[in-house]
Amino acid sequence: MPDVGCAGLLVEDTFCGPLAALPPAGSLVALDDMPVRAGGCAANVAIDLAKQGIAVDLAGCVGRDGSADALLKTFAKHDVGASRVLRVEQYPTSRTIILLIEGQDRRYLHVIGANRAFSIDQISHQWLSSLKVFYLGGLFALPGIEFAKLAALLAFCREANVKTVVDVVVPEGQGGVTALKSLLPLIDVFLPNDDEARAFTGLSDPFDQVRALTEAGANTVIVTRGGLGSVAARGGKIWTCGAYSMNVVDPSGSGDAFTSGVIRSLLQNWNLPQTLRYASAVGASATRAAGTTDSVFSAAEAEAFAIDHPLTVSEVR
Repeated sequence: MPDVGCAGLLVEDTFCGPLAALPPAGSLVALDDMPVRAGGCAANVAIDLAKQGIAVDLAGCVGRDGSADALLKTFAKHDVGASRVLRVEQYPTSRTIILLIEGQDRRYLHVIGANRAFSIDQISHQWLSSLKVFYLGGLFALPGIEFAKLAALLAFCREANVKTVVDVVVPEGQGGVTALKSLLPLIDVFLPNDDEARAFTGLSDPFDQVRALTEAGANTVIVTRGGLGSVAARGGKIWTCGAYSMNVVDPSGSGDAFTSGVIRSLLQNWNLPQTLRYASAVGASATRAAGTTDSVFSAAEAEAFAIDHPLTVSEVR
């Protein structure tokens, strides 16, 4: 029986690089490999949780193609339950090409594909009520999600004592907190990064962002900031947490790995400072190899790393 259910974005990722620079027009750069991996928020978080020894189910949509076969094979390899992954006829499996350029942020070429077909109607209340934590990954990048139905689902989770964790992918031009206001009071942990929080709040300072999201109804909100760490708020208190230094190869999966650490922390009933330290260790571990999940710590590795590398978490007054 799974403890966690992950739903949302499922993607086949192809990684190119790291490259010293993008090749000039008309030129060719020979690579040793272009790794193909499972990706998308829901897939990444599910695999990361499985690597931490947590029983997890996955729900989402893929096509009827070789990319779908590869994803399902990967889920089986990691003992991620995939019986709720729906194969659809009308769209191909979502795919992303990720260009890794040394010293620069990543560049993405993305096909939305079968993620267009995912809807709240695919999530049964019977399944939800069997879980301890429900995670939705990629809100705003899932066109089939109806907010009224999502609100009803989150309310059901609250009644069934199932903790909820939601993160977002904000498309270009998306902004304003209005769309979130009906959802935030029903979400136990809301996990935007600082760019996403800026899109919702119009504010650049992460402390102002968490205050604005709390005022809009958020219960626990954690704004991740990459190498700058994170800022979190709960119960009228705000904490700031640093980031671990790693030899970064690819930061693509760090946010999802951080989220998986937060979910394990919910299962362990840890306080927020302990959650931030553990999640930061898991998040940092994901950056050590190309791909979103290959180098993610196990639970024992993350706990040992956090003990050996103390990270300051400070309450902001």
